[in-house]
Amino acid sequence: MTARADLPKPAQDVYDAVIVGGGHNGLVAAAYLARAGRSVLVLERLGHTGGAAVSTRPFAGVDARLSRYSYLVSLLPRKIVTELGLEFAVRKRTVASYTPTVRAGAPTGLLVGGGEERTRESFARLTGSDREYERWRAFYETTGRVAERVFPTLTEPLPTRADLRRRIDDEAAWRMLFEEPLGRAVEAHFTDDLVRGVVLTDGLIGTFADAHDPSLAQNRCFLYHVIGGGTGDWDVPVGGMGALTSALAAAARAAGAEIVTGHEAVRIETDGAAEAAVDYRTPYAEGRVAARQVLVNASPQALARLLGEDPVPPAEGAQLKVNMLLRRLPRLRDRAVDPREAFAGTFHIAEGYEQLAAAHAQAAAGVPPVAPPSEIYCHSLTDPTILGADLVAAGYQTLTLFGLHTPARLFEKDNDATRERLLAATLAQLDAHLDEPLADCLAVDEDGRPCLEAKTPLDLEHELRLPGGHIFHRDLAFPYADAAEGAGRWGVGTGRANVFLCGAGAVRGGGVSGIPGHNAAMAALEA
Repeated sequence: MTARADLPKPAQDVYDAVIVGGGHNGLVAAAYLARAGRSVLVLERLGHTGGAAVSTRPFAGVDARLSRYSYLVSLLPRKIVTELGLEFAVRKRTVASYTPTVRAGAPTGLLVGGGEERTRESFARLTGSDREYERWRAFYETTGRVAERVFPTLTEPLPTRADLRRRIDDEAAWRMLFEEPLGRAVEAHFTDDLVRGVVLTDGLIGTFADAHDPSLAQNRCFLYHVIGGGTGDWDVPVGGMGALTSALAAAARAAGAEIVTGHEAVRIETDGAAEAAVDYRTPYAEGRVAARQVLVNASPQALARLLGEDPVPPAEGAQLKVNMLLRRLPRLRDRAVDPREAFAGTFHIAEGYEQLAAAHAQAAAGVPPVAPPSEIYCHSLTDPTILGADLVAAGYQTLTLFGLHTPARLFEKDNDATRERLLAATLAQLDAHLDEPLADCLAVDEDGRPCLEAKTPLDLEHELRLPGGHIFHRDLAFPYADAAEGAGRWGVGTGRANVFLCGAGAVRGGGVSGIPGHNAAMAALEA
């Protein structure tokens, strides 16, 4: 093949560390290793870094830069931002969530946020008393204490199960989160169906499971969603998610790391100790670089292929991601809540407890849910910088929708047709709580098309190589050492002393956190 001069290639033949994949975790690892004085090369298949944590302008001729895939930040430790000197900030949302419903034939809903008294009043309006609110407070005080004790461990060597249990020092909380299906705790603490559903949703983001799934996949997902930052808050990245990965790439380069895009790693050879080589290809050439260590910011499935190992069990994503741009926010049927409050937090749709159970049962039977559950939030209410000045002045707003219980298997026969069917059903569930059709509020691009795009698990697998479209690469793991995992002291081991997994599939991976990147770098430096 003939090399092209305008496609940069690695400057050296040998590096201390080669990082496969320039997603946010790979960039974190590159920055830490380069700051420690190691020579570092990042090989990225796509023409840009960032992976799923990117900002793009998806609508032709429209100056709206959206967080196209991942979109909120909770698990990113302040430690990483500080130690790497990142120019990156997040903003708190003024409202945690709003969930519309109909009671006694009248539109109403549950608003969580705007101060304690406002939340208490909303609970009383929905349920008729303060009892459910007091149980809500007690439940989240418990998860808050767990968060304070667990979150700092995520950037420390992996604790044993017994060590983490002692650190939490609350047997009831341990049993609720780590031993018994989440549904048992939800049903024991709450009586209102809508309140139960709002609590359960944190266990179902990107996770196809029932409340009582014996695998506890829902518990693991719930845990990661309530421990972020030691508080469980989910914050808005200022400038969009691409602002984070741009800051990480800048920090890595400033420390001396070399990043080349358009270079796909195709094979890793290693002696399992101190020598390795990575073969790569571009559209115009092939090459090889040697390294003492290789860090793989890709899925466990991709790692197995690169090493020539037997395939690992397949993963299956279960979400529908929809990006929208609106000329204005729609009016709500529930007039007690301003749309600017309702959409500022997480706007839950068709997420009552029984609705979630029905949707899961239908999808598990291979049928798209009749009432697909989903949640929406408006980035631009908290951070308007992602929109051009003209759009801000005209009142435009973004909406990000994340649908649950839509496993990849539903799309295998006809991805396009099923996408459209589920999108229509999902938006119909939203419209049921609006005082005007969402379609009347959608902006249009320069070609007159509605500013709306939807991504299925199969779309994400095709575009980002997420296995089965799984946003966590595989089901999340509890954040402690498991003898069956063989993940080593930092949760990033691969069975080869000089190859580390620094992607979302590592123990304590998943979400936009940088934690696997940090931990893989620490493991590499120790080695």
